[in-house]
Amino acid sequence: MSVLLEEVAAQPAALAATESCSLDHYLSQPDHTMDARIAAARATLGTDVVLLGHHYQRDEVIRFADYTGDSYKLSKVASQTDAKYMIFCGVHFMAETADVLAKPFQQVILPDLNAGCSMADMAEIGQVEDCWDSLERAGLTEDILPLTYMNSAAAIKAFCGERGGLVCTSSNARGAFEWAFARKSKILFLPDQHLGRNTAFAMGIPLSEMVVWDPYQINGGVMPDRLKAAKVILWKGHCSVHQRFLPEHVDRIRATYPDMQVIVHPECRWEVCQKADAIGSTERIIDVIEKAPEGASFAVGTEIHLVNRMAKRFAPLGKKIITLDDSGCLCTTMYRISPQHLAWSLENLVQGNVVNRIKVDDDVKHWAKVALDRMLEVKA
Repeated sequence: MSVLLEEVAAQPAALAATESCSLDHYLSQPDHTMDARIAAARATLGTDVVLLGHHYQRDEVIRFADYTGDSYKLSKVASQTDAKYMIFCGVHFMAETADVLAKPFQQVILPDLNAGCSMADMAEIGQVEDCWDSLERAGLTEDILPLTYMNSAAAIKAFCGERGGLVCTSSNARGAFEWAFARKSKILFLPDQHLGRNTAFAMGIPLSEMVVWDPYQINGGVMPDRLKAAKVILWKGHCSVHQRFLPEHVDRIRATYPDMQVIVHPECRWEVCQKADAIGSTERIIDVIEKAPEGASFAVGTEIHLVNRMAKRFAPLGKKIITLDDSGCLCTTMYRISPQHLAWSLENLVQGNVVNRIKVDDDVKHWAKVALDRMLEVKA
């Protein structure tokens, strides 16, 4: 396996001393009863621990974070500290990226191993290798650079790094595409078809020059002539949160709030992005709203925890922030990380036990870091 998941049980002696290290014990307790325990463990561990909270994390957890942000920013910041342990309150691929960038003595902990990412899971390394083999048999790989979105497994990042490609964020996807097209005539973009399509279209590439590779169909379900003519091969993957936003949601906002601006994440469908007033990464969405004048109002197409947090933050400044879809689009996998999981992780560290360590295989780590380092050549 390219990634080792280590769920290290507490030592029997430690368990005899305290029941607190049993995860089942924690999960049976109410959220608010964890607050004092989390604070006490943080105080005991001091600078040995850095706690990272992704923008989409629930409020009950993110309020304990030392740093908040997107996955790459958090991984980079944590790697620049001297903390022995990074506790990543995000999802699995984020913890992997943190381990790739970590110093040799740093260890990464994911409080709940069930906190995955549906998009990252849509591109498995075996499927991607099969796709590349098919493209090679078609005589196309000499003309293709593979690029992957940050929201992918370390093995996919390594795959791209080993074949001359790189990783991109939603902020610098266009720069990554320009970097790739300066070197090859085609791009294989993993794993989010929407970010890839929106980025390519904004660069003037027509939809007719893009194809979608479906890993569950023979030859991706793409006819050979279409494959040869395409400039961008999009992997059939998506974010389960952002795909829920629909064009009719934008239409409803226009009808109900004529003066409200619509801003959406580029992981949203192309049809939604075409109707929006602005498209931007999580950081850009926050920046646009931050710089907007008093009285501005926004309907935001991204994860509901971030939208609600911005609504509270900017309300005193006279700004109205609502979600684009009032049914609420929740990142259910990230939500699995609870105050109970966080307390369990911290109190085990106090007792000298590292639980749920995320460790990337050395060879995968090497090539994934190559792909991440190449991203530094890209202009945002």
